[in-house]
Amino acid sequence: MITAFACGDGNLHRLTDTGSTEALRQAVWIDLLNATPDEIDRVQQATGLQVPSQAEVSEIESSSRLASRDGALYLSMPLIQLADDGPRGVSAGFVFTLERLVTVRFAPSRVFDTFLEHLPDHATPHQTGPHIFVGLLEAIVDRQADVLEQVRADLDTLSHGIFAMGANQKGGRKAEDATLRRTLGRLGHIGDLISHVRETQVSAARIVPYVEATAADWMPKALMPRLVTLRQDIASVSDFDTHLNDKLQFLLDATLGFINIAQNNVMKVMAIASVVGIPPVLIAGIYGMNFKNIPEYDWAWGYQWGWALILLTTLIPLGVFRWRKWI
Repeated sequence: MITAFACGDGNLHRLTDTGSTEALRQAVWIDLLNATPDEIDRVQQATGLQVPSQAEVSEIESSSRLASRDGALYLSMPLIQLADDGPRGVSAGFVFTLERLVTVRFAPSRVFDTFLEHLPDHATPHQTGPHIFVGLLEAIVDRQADVLEQVRADLDTLSHGIFAMGANQKGGRKAEDATLRRTLGRLGHIGDLISHVRETQVSAARIVPYVEATAADWMPKALMPRLVTLRQDIASVSDFDTHLNDKLQFLLDATLGFINIAQNNVMKVMAIASVVGIPPVLIAGIYGMNFKNIPEYDWAWGYQWGWALILLTTLIPLGVFRWRKWI
């Protein structure tokens, strides 16, 4: 699918006709989403720029993500797609010159859709490819910051639930085990999300200085202060991401600690049951032997004596465990 914007009357407007090469030549921004080979050929003929493939924008080495050819910058970075089964990393490519910007995507992106929707409302006269690229990069960084703010709120909620579990947990061990399982799953989901945000921020932190250095000769001077601010925003978001990752690790350790405590409690109960059960079983085994020379067989109170020994040998270990505060 092709979405294109052209600059006319001092403002950006969406092109309704993207099926012809002539119409695309007027565009200052062309966005390709899961483009067909015919659409890619049409854009390449209209712009004279090479449209990167999915394999090319998914490369992880810096030399592939940051390149300059024939006066155009070829950049790529990973973005986040929030699916029902968790966050996924999707790559996006950027090709821009002074005249226009071409973006290549292979999956929907909320930040792109929002930017596309509001772009005409926030347009300024004489928009160029670099103007739109910087604005889009600012929107991406802002979106990552919003995601991290939501992550912080989620971690605060999980933290309160984890450390209030001992006082407020209802339903016994079974409910506690279910809560710990859900907490581990939620922490894993958040960790995955933080990891994807980190990848995007690292890529953005590489792109901004590369653009400043490589396009310094033809980049509009008015954009340089915005790039400096953008670099500072990326650094602050990255620091916040590191803080959240540390907090996530702390909560993960705390959750695993509670799980270990629950497992130790189960083992303690089993150990106590074993120790308490040994003496009565021994006594019952002794008096269960069918030998006539057992003196207690002739006692009038032999049966009561056996039960008294069984109860006494059961209560003594329990008393010792209680005295030592093991139970």
